Amino acid sequence: MTQLGRHLDRRTLLQVGAGGVVALGAGPALASPALVRGRIDLTSGVQTGDVTTRSAVTWARASRPGRLVARVVSGRSTRVVRGPWATAETDFTAKIALDGLAPGREYAVELAFEDGDGNLGERQTARFSTAAVHPARTSFVWTGDTCGQGWGINEELGGLLGYRAMHETRPDFFIHAGDTIYADGPMVAEVVEPDGQVWRNLVTEEVSKVAETLTEFRGRHNYNLLDHNVRAMYADVPVIAQWDDHETTNNWWPGEVLEDPRYTQERSVDVLAARARQAWQEYMPIADARAHRRDHGFAPARIYRKVERGPQLDVFCLDMRTFKDENTPGLEKERTRILGEEQVDWLIREVRRSKATWKVISADLPLGIVVPDGPVNQESLSNRDPGAPLGKELEIAEVLSAFKRHGIKNVVWITADVHYCAAHHYDPSRAAFTDFDPFWEFVAGPIAAGTFGPNEMDATFGPEVVFSAHADTPNESPRAGHQFFGHAEIDRDGLLTVSLRDITGAVLWSKDLDPA
Repeated sequence: MTQLGRHLDRRTLLQVGAGGVVALGAGPALASPALVRGRIDLTSGVQTGDVTTRSAVTWARASRPGRLVARVVSGRSTRVVRGPWATAETDFTAKIALDGLAPGREYAVELAFEDGDGNLGERQTARFSTAAVHPARTSFVWTGDTCGQGWGINEELGGLLGYRAMHETRPDFFIHAGDTIYADGPMVAEVVEPDGQVWRNLVTEEVSKVAETLTEFRGRHNYNLLDHNVRAMYADVPVIAQWDDHETTNNWWPGEVLEDPRYTQERSVDVLAARARQAWQEYMPIADARAHRRDHGFAPARIYRKVERGPQLDVFCLDMRTFKDENTPGLEKERTRILGEEQVDWLIREVRRSKATWKVISADLPLGIVVPDGPVNQESLSNRDPGAPLGKELEIAEVLSAFKRHGIKNVVWITADVHYCAAHHYDPSRAAFTDFDPFWEFVAGPIAAGTFGPNEMDATFGPEVVFSAHADTPNESPRAGHQFFGHAEIDRDGLLTVSLRDITGAVLWSKDLDPA
């Protein structure tokens, strides 16, 4: 990190410590530490993630080696959990997986690192509520695309304001549907916009070039956490994180070898993706296989997963990158992979087993939007051919047919990726492929990146564009206000209200969906 980045980090921490971090008072094991030189500071705020009815994951990053300690408080109940050591092997990040939590309860988790002598450093509090068994309501927000196309943290404009707007809706959780960073998008200190205004980025060493080394990938994630809006939201709103392409490089697939001359140290995508995956996992509060262990390091987390949010809602997160076949025109008569056989089987099985009223499938790529990768090839599953499913479309056709065959109702798809927002209704009466029940797909993003769109639609599954909001010009600056997120709320009776909103939080479009 550059001197500028270090200076901002310290200043932000001082502001948070003075203005908002709540100490939880005396209790077992977390008596106030002496303020001495060399204490372990929290460099990047605190986070929680994958919060269900009875479990959660907590996250923090230390300024030097230390053991993560969590003081978990709910009402009169208090317990202290000592987690793993944070070392250079995990970029000084650490997580604690909490289980045995009570449904429908508010929790305050005070996080700190202790040194080898048991001295505790700086403390910050993360707050969340577990999913209730009989919720009066539940809500969440989703979006994607953070700090892309060279548009980074502009402190003159208040930083990443989209995160503040999402936070102000007071959601129960946040789904980041991919492109959590832009490892392939270098930033410069100043960008002259088409109207002559100057966009001024905060710049650190790691974001000044494409990420190739593990340090550079880590630096991209740490950059986003320099923003006070992001840190405030993550301390208060649990995240469900996914990844897409820009965590590694644009439109990648396994086995690809880059021809991009900006990559001077490493052009094997498999090598880059392994480093990207490690950094992503270190910085995301995702439940790791060894998060409860006291040693450092984590087994690779499976990105596709189900997060249970009580009787009204199950969230199914997809991974449309790890198992993906090469980008082609997409016209193969045989099935090619975007999910892979194992994930297809998992999705059908787990959605079928779900007893929740609503099944929300969060996909890191859209279903019916054409996303080109050059003049011929396709990045997503759509192929511009309006006929019967071909290539990667065949996997989604299998999923949709299975949902119909098993009588699965109340399935909604959400996504980001394309840098505009839209509401799509899919119906077999308009489609070349007809073996499925009608459903909705809602698109929302970017939250802090260049705005584009609208894209061409592929007619194979019969989409109708009911609403869209997009850029006036390609790669429009966030200053224009065309930054988007989605908001969903389920009431006691199961009514699902989905709205698409802009960077101010204003509702652009809304739809009520009654459960079947």
